[in-house]
Amino acid sequence: MAREIVGLFAGIGGIERGLHSAGFETTFLCEKDERAKAVLSARFPSVPISDDVQTLESIPKCDLVSAGFPCQDLSQAGLKVGIDGKESGLVEHLFRVLNALTPADRPTWILIENVSYILNLHAGKAMNYLTQSLEELGYAWAYRVIDARAFGIPQRRQRMFLVASKDHDVRDVLFSTNIDVQPIDDSIGEIDESLGYGFYWTEGLRGLGWTPNGIPTLKIGSKIGIPSPPAIWVPSDNFFGTPDVRDAERLQGFPEDWTVCVEGLPNARRGDRWHMVGNAVCVPVSEWIGKQLTNPKKYLVERQKPLKNKRWPRAAWGAKGQRFEMDMSMWPVNNTYKPILEFLRYPLKPLSIKGASGFYNRAKKSKLIRYPDRFLKSLEMYIEKISEEGAVNGN
Repeated sequence: MAREIVGLFAGIGGIERGLHSAGFETTFLCEKDERAKAVLSARFPSVPISDDVQTLESIPKCDLVSAGFPCQDLSQAGLKVGIDGKESGLVEHLFRVLNALTPADRPTWILIENVSYILNLHAGKAMNYLTQSLEELGYAWAYRVIDARAFGIPQRRQRMFLVASKDHDVRDVLFSTNIDVQPIDDSIGEIDESLGYGFYWTEGLRGLGWTPNGIPTLKIGSKIGIPSPPAIWVPSDNFFGTPDVRDAERLQGFPEDWTVCVEGLPNARRGDRWHMVGNAVCVPVSEWIGKQLTNPKKYLVERQKPLKNKRWPRAAWGAKGQRFEMDMSMWPVNNTYKPILEFLRYPLKPLSIKGASGFYNRAKKSKLIRYPDRFLKSLEMYIEKISEEGAVNGN
């Protein structure tokens, strides 16, 4: 198959880099954020980049169009405005551009990525919009929620990947492999002193993001440029810290310093790289999809059944008004998993006394989450230690 890509909402090129590893070639990109465009220009120097999907009138003829469109209005941690929001609603321009093409010039494949909460928000209104728009263009579609940890990345990042095609069986791309039992237990159980535990230290009353032997989903940080990476608890040392941004890049499947050029931009802020990395698509997942596209295998037909209820399941496919549920886990494969403390190349930045104390106070008040006693005791000891060190140093 020919393998030319047009990447819309390209970000820092997570989808494109993954597909390149599977033999694809990017011929055109579109991205509005100046910081992300700087990264794309540095990493894909020969590829033309359009400024804004809203003003994009046409795209070059290609074999695949990718669109990791904005998730801010669809994320469980975001505004929850939905598909009509100012950011996530921009996906309408994907369909505007496709509609402007003749049927013969439309790409064979479309690849869309977004947060898994898109299935639940507003009774799945956004998914209805995506699937109906694709069917109106003559595409069959399939989607699956995939956890990045399946590919050996110690980041619990669950994202919805949707593949659509005019004339290929989309089921063979996403549904040919499955790991029935998730290899990692995410419940708050007994503490293993040899592991690291990731959590959201900026929360406490409602959200924990507890991730044994890994970190929860990397986020984009605040709108005013303050990075908010997850914290990691090292119980063997009673230590709490946050990862280096270079390790965060690696946790998304990029080489370290993929976004370093952002630091040299005018008006650069300290959280810019974190924003770019948190907003990215995990490279190993898109690489797997690329390999499935080029070498599809027969889907697991026995796991298919008609989709009868109105709720969107974890995996499904459809065409011409018919919808089917697929009994699939979020782990299509189970690649060798490297423990988070072995994965990191750079020292953790100690969690500040302000950050640690604020989280501790919220955690003690929480009635929705039962934090492990060992965890809270370790955090209390950590706060006491850094308080004493601060007093000795005159801080």
